[in-house]
Amino acid sequence: MALETLIESLPSLFDGLGVTLLLTAFSIILGTILGVLLATGRSYSSWPIAYLILIYEKVLRGIPLLVLLFLIYFGLPQVGINLNAFTAAVIGLGLRSSAYQAQIYRGAINSIPEGQIHAAYALGMNKLKAIRHIIMPQMLRLSIPGWTNEFTILLKDTSICFGIGVIELMRQGRYIQVRDPDSVLIVYLFIALIFFVLVFSTNKILRYVEKKYQMAGYQVEAHR
Repeated sequence: MALETLIESLPSLFDGLGVTLLLTAFSIILGTILGVLLATGRSYSSWPIAYLILIYEKVLRGIPLLVLLFLIYFGLPQVGINLNAFTAAVIGLGLRSSAYQAQIYRGAINSIPEGQIHAAYALGMNKLKAIRHIIMPQMLRLSIPGWTNEFTILLKDTSICFGIGVIELMRQGRYIQVRDPDSVLIVYLFIALIFFVLVFSTNKILRYVEKKYQMAGYQVEAHR
C-alpha cells in the first residue's frame, strides 16, 4: 500500500524537486554575487565599509536559517513589504549564503600575494582594474572547493523552506504523509535518496571542475 502511494505520488514529488532546484539555483546566484562584492569590499574598502560588512557577515551567520526566513516572510509585512513564500526563501537563503561565501572569497584573496596588486599598479592599472583583471580571476578559481561545499549545504538547506509554505520536495512529502500516514517511512526515505543523489552528483561534477581549474601551490579551505 505504501509503495503504491509512493508510485502514485511521484509526479507531485518531482514537481517539488523542480521547486527545490529553482530555489537552489536562484539562491546560490544571489549568494555568489553578494559574496563576491562583500569579500572585495571588506578586503579593499576603507575601514568604515569593511567594518559594516564584518557586522553583516556576523549577523547573518549568527541567525538560524528558519528564524531568518520567518523574519523575512512573516516580519516584513509588518512594515509593508509583502513577499511570496518562494521569493522570501530565495532572499533568506541567498543572504545567509552570501555571508558564508564572503568568507570563502576573502580567504582566497588573502592567499594571493599582495605584490601582485602592487605590480598591477606599477603597470598603470587603477585599483578597480587590478581587482578585475588580476585578483578576481585567481580568487574565483581558488574559491571552487569552498563554493562546492557551500552549494551542497544550500541545496540541503532548501528543505527548511517548507516551514514558510514553499511547496518544495519536503512539503510535497508532507502532503503525501497527511493523505496516507502509513507511507511516511518510504516517502521520506525516497526524499532522502533524492537529496543524496543530487549532492553526490553535483559534488562529482564540481570536483572535476575544481581539478580542471586548480592552481598549483594554492589551497583554500572553507570553514562554516
